[in-house]
Amino acid sequence: MPSSVIRFFRYAADTRELKVTFVSGRLYIYEKVPPEVAAAFGEARSKGTFFNRDIRDRYVYRDITHEHAE
Repeated sequence: MPSSVIRFFRYAADTRELKVTFVSGRLYIYEKVPPEVAAAFGEARSKGTFFNRDIRDRYVYRDITHEHAE
């Protein structure tokens, strides 16, 4: 199901980093995200609800929006 908040996400199991691109264009990397949390995020019917409940404010993150701006 498409999200009104999350545009795209990718999980790197080797580094346990979850890269999330928001509809607003903001891009963040969440660190030390367990693989089972990333898998549940991928399977969640509502990505925004899952993100707010299980990821946001639970993992250290970096805002890399400007690192990827052209």
